[in-house]
Amino acid sequence: MRKRKSLYITLFIAVLLVSILTISAMADAGNFSGGSSYGGSSGGSFGSSGAWGLLALGSAGGSSGGIITIIIIAFIVLNIIRRMRSARTTSTTGVTGEQTTSYSELMPISTIRDVDPNFSEAAMKEKIANLYVRMQNAWQAKEFESMRPFMTDALYSQFKLQLDEIIRSECTNYVERIAVLDTNLTRWRSDEVVDAIVAVVNTRIVDYTLNDKTGKLVSGSKTAEKFMTYEWTLIRSKGMTTPVAAGEGSEDIVTIHCPSCGAPVEINQSAKCPYCDSVINAGDYDWVISAIKGISQRTGY
Repeated sequence: MRKRKSLYITLFIAVLLVSILTISAMADAGNFSGGSSYGGSSGGSFGSSGAWGLLALGSAGGSSGGIITIIIIAFIVLNIIRRMRSARTTSTTGVTGEQTTSYSELMPISTIRDVDPNFSEAAMKEKIANLYVRMQNAWQAKEFESMRPFMTDALYSQFKLQLDEIIRSECTNYVERIAVLDTNLTRWRSDEVVDAIVAVVNTRIVDYTLNDKTGKLVSGSKTAEKFMTYEWTLIRSKGMTTPVAAGEGSEDIVTIHCPSCGAPVEINQSAKCPYCDSVINAGDYDWVISAIKGISQRTGY
């Protein structure tokens, strides 16, 4: 018992030291972009294991930002400890939420049409590209609520937590000259609850952060282009299929009925029902982003 407590204390102290020594890297939506190039497994991820982005928060907001970062890291560590304890008493059939999911074997993306005849790779690629641009714009505008229908609750909360830190630091992260260069749907998988698509997304951005009061450059460059590669995972409730397109320009509109009041709602416009203000998530009806992993970054001048 004492050894276990000692291990917890050591882990806690180590994470605190990492948070103190981490260099500030507030950049693009989710803080995947940074000051130096990276590739392979060194990329960061957001999703069920999205602590990497939180570690990227640093001293740009002054001492208050550092304290907040330490509190966040401490919360993560305590949450890990709590899960470790609960894991000893939880049966495998009782595991839910963002814990490990047992997926079936990954399948070629072409086979998804066997269960969803109306599925279109071209439409999905366009959807992902549009979501990427929308996400960056919402991040820069500090109005991330518009992304809520298109992300799982866990992923949205992680992004919002980082954006709130930037707001508290009185900074703005500018993401400009956004271009989605290529999107490749690599594979898909299924379990008892959801279907999931994995995509590799290649983009180009110009990414920098300014202090709102002084206009001083905090990080990044106003001229250097960053070429980013991400791995996106999107999920949808199992058994859902792609509806027949209602017409040109309608692919990005998903009309559902509010689960609270039954009113028809176009969830591409807002995360809330305009009639009863209930928060609506598209996950039960359409593909939503569940995880984002930064695979590589290259800076061009």
